[in-house]
Amino acid sequence: MTSTRESAPLVPQVLVLLGATGDLARRKLFPGLFRLDRAGLLPPLRVAAAGQRQRRDADFRAHVCEALVEFADDPGDEQARHAFAAKVCYSAATPDDGAHLATRVAELERELGGHAERLVYLSVPPDVTEPMITMLGRTGLAKDARLVLEKPFGTDLESARTLNATLHEVVTESQVFRIDHFLGKEAVQNVLALRFANGLFEPVWNRHHISYVQIDVPEASAIEGRAGFYETTGAFRDMVSTHLFQLLGFVALEPPSRLTAETLRAEKAKVFDSVRPLTPERTVFGQYEGYRDEAGVAADSQVETFVAAEARIDNWRWKEVPFLLRTGKALAAQRRTVTIGFREPPPLFGSGNDASPGGDELAFELTVEPRISIDVRTKRPGPELEIAPARFVLDFAEAFDEERAVPAYERLLLDVMRGDQMLFTRDDEVERIWQACDRLLRHPPTPISYPQGSWGPQRATDLAGARSWRVSRGV
Repeated sequence: MTSTRESAPLVPQVLVLLGATGDLARRKLFPGLFRLDRAGLLPPLRVAAAGQRQRRDADFRAHVCEALVEFADDPGDEQARHAFAAKVCYSAATPDDGAHLATRVAELERELGGHAERLVYLSVPPDVTEPMITMLGRTGLAKDARLVLEKPFGTDLESARTLNATLHEVVTESQVFRIDHFLGKEAVQNVLALRFANGLFEPVWNRHHISYVQIDVPEASAIEGRAGFYETTGAFRDMVSTHLFQLLGFVALEPPSRLTAETLRAEKAKVFDSVRPLTPERTVFGQYEGYRDEAGVAADSQVETFVAAEARIDNWRWKEVPFLLRTGKALAAQRRTVTIGFREPPPLFGSGNDASPGGDELAFELTVEPRISIDVRTKRPGPELEIAPARFVLDFAEAFDEERAVPAYERLLLDVMRGDQMLFTRDDEVERIWQACDRLLRHPPTPISYPQGSWGPQRATDLAGARSWRVSRGV
């Protein structure tokens, strides 16, 4: 399997940022662009920032500098911040009126020599996404542009199809980049590298050797003032039908013939097409105690803050292997872990040792400094043949001490500028995921209350069976 990914020099770019006054732009996008700029990874760049109300360029540049001081890992000195902010201008734009923004973008493109590429980033609330896309088509801003969309990509199957139809009235699918920052993480991509670049793993990556897969993303924090978002979205739409399903796709896909955007995404789409519809019987919704006391939450809210679900993939490779998905708020720990559990060998050294947890697991920790570990059983040092758990660990900070990963958002922004869609989600993937979730969303289970700082409802713990959830074992 060969890769066609290239690091060709980037041409000048004009980034049109809709929703530039929002939280994502302040916390992630401007700090991310600043880091890339300081690292010398950006091409000549101008940012056409847009929000609903009028602002002067100088005022908005001051806002950008404040965001860098607050959220950039290394905010640099005042001169560096002002030099970056000088690349940014501001225009008011609404779904009904984008004329001034279009004029400003044309000016910036001329400033860069008239051959700049255009990147449009929609960081806007879901209810204005489609009207904004229509505005981009009407003003010509979408013409030949790359269009970046944040989740949610619809809230169910019908709305996803409507959103895709609106997009395709304005741009082609080759222009669309549905961004999921989970897929920009080094450890996620190492699922592919470890599996396909090492003969040790691919021969056993199937139902004959793998007993279960766990994709576990617990969060220790509560909703933290995001009641408006959570009351309309919930944990399932926020995390499961987006991040966790995409991780499932990377773990379960068949080997592509080449490592290109189209072949990789085609294999993921086949996985999603093979996923059985999720069922309420094998799904647990939970709501942490005190959620209804949060400001902005309805007193009788039935919104889930926790989900644990069992997914099954009906193809040759994964038949009858459970894929266990779990995420939630106010849980006992903050983790992002993918666990591959291998089948137990026949007992040989005594049932006590063979039955104990702690062996036959491969785990990917999706942290800023990723780590891969393999848990095995081996002989304990001493005169007796006693079996004990042990672990191989690949710590990337130690293995590659001179190199640091590019954070997820920055990595994906660079990929958009290169036109590389490999780590972005295609329209048919989105619709097939919603097809698998549609029955459950129509008949959701009633949320079960759980204490803050716990691992959620007991029914969710039971879902994982005798070996339990790796993360809950304190591994």
